[in-house]
Amino acid sequence: MINKVRLIKLTRKLIQINSENPPGDESALANFARGYLQKLGLRVSIYEFRKKRSNLIAYLERPGNQRSLLITPHLDTVCAGKNWKVSPFAAKISGNKIYGLGATDCKGNLACAIEAVNSLIEDKKYLGYNLILAATADEECGSDLGLIPLLDKKIIKPDAALVLDADDFQIVVTQKGLIHLKVKIAGKRAHGAYPYLGVNAIELASSVIKEIKEYKFPYSQNKYLKPPTVNVGTIKGGDKVNVVADWCEFELDFRFLPGTKPGDVLKALKTALNKRAKKYKIEIQGIQQAYTISEKHPLVSSLKKAMRVFGVRPRVCGSEGATVITFFQDKHIPAIASGFGSSGCAHISDEYAEIDNLYKGAQVLENFLVNYQF
Repeated sequence: MINKVRLIKLTRKLIQINSENPPGDESALANFARGYLQKLGLRVSIYEFRKKRSNLIAYLERPGNQRSLLITPHLDTVCAGKNWKVSPFAAKISGNKIYGLGATDCKGNLACAIEAVNSLIEDKKYLGYNLILAATADEECGSDLGLIPLLDKKIIKPDAALVLDADDFQIVVTQKGLIHLKVKIAGKRAHGAYPYLGVNAIELASSVIKEIKEYKFPYSQNKYLKPPTVNVGTIKGGDKVNVVADWCEFELDFRFLPGTKPGDVLKALKTALNKRAKKYKIEIQGIQQAYTISEKHPLVSSLKKAMRVFGVRPRVCGSEGATVITFFQDKHIPAIASGFGSSGCAHISDEYAEIDNLYKGAQVLENFLVNYQF
C-alpha cells in the first residue's frame, strides 16, 4: 500500500538535493536514490557519460520473466533563477502543496516511482515482467548525457516505456517533431551611402524569413495537436550602421506533425533561399521525428484503467513540445508519457506539486504496474 507520509518525506528529500542543469551535476541525487533502492533489495547501477552526470538504473526482476517495462523520470532540473519567494531547496509544505525546484518537473514523479516500487516489494506483489526504473540525467538540455546514450548503447533495452514527465495525469500519445537550425547568408559589403553597390544579407534574410513564415506546409490534421509552426529564435548580422551588411545569420524552430517528413521542411527552406541568396549555409542543430502511438496500445488502455480505479479522469493529449518519447521510436519501443505534477508549474519560480496529486499518482502507478500485460 502506498504510504502517503513516506511519499511526502521522500519528495521533500529529493527537492532538497540540488540537481540544476546547467551546470549539471546529478551525482548527489543519483547516489541518494541508489542507496534508497538498494535497501529495498533492487539491483542498482549508475552510468555516467561525463563526470558527475549520473544516470541511475534499478531493476526489479523475477526469474523466468522474459519481457521488461521501463518507467523513467529525470533527475535534473532547470536553474532556479532569482525570483523565488520561498527557498527553492527548502521543500516547504503549505496546505496541499510542496514548494521547491523540481517539485513538478520532475522530482515528484521520481518520488512516486520509488514509492510505487517500495509498495510493490512490501506487499509482495509480483509482476509478470521485469521492471526497469531509469532516473536519467540531462533531460533539460537534450538528454545527450542521459536517455539517448542509454538507449544507443543498449544499456537499457525495454519492450515498452512509460516516461514520467507530465502533469495532472496526462497521457501523451502523440507529439510534434522539431527541427532546430541556423541559416548563414553571405552578401556583398559596400558603403552605406551606396547600398546599390552591395548585396545586403540582412535584407535577403528578411525576405527568406517572410516566405518561410507564410509557407503552408502540407500536413494531416491531428485532434491532439495544433498546426505546424515556425519560430525565428535569433537573428544577427552586419558590422556597422553605415556598411551594407555582407553577413546575416538566424535560427529557426520548426514544429511539424506526424506524417510530415523533416526533408520536406528543409526542401521548402532551401527553395526560399535559392530564390534570393547566391551563398548560404544551413547548419542543422537538431532533428526529432514526430511521434504517435495508437490509443488502443496496452500502455494507454492500462493506464486509463488504473486512473479510473482511483477516480481520475484520464487526459489523453498531445505535446506541442519535444519530450523524450521520440527517442524510443528509432528503437521500435512503444512509449507514452504521463505524470502527476501540477499543470503550469514546470520551470516557474515558486514551483510546487500538489500532495494529493502525488499520492493518487503513486497509487495509479502501482496499479498500472501490477496489472500491465504485454
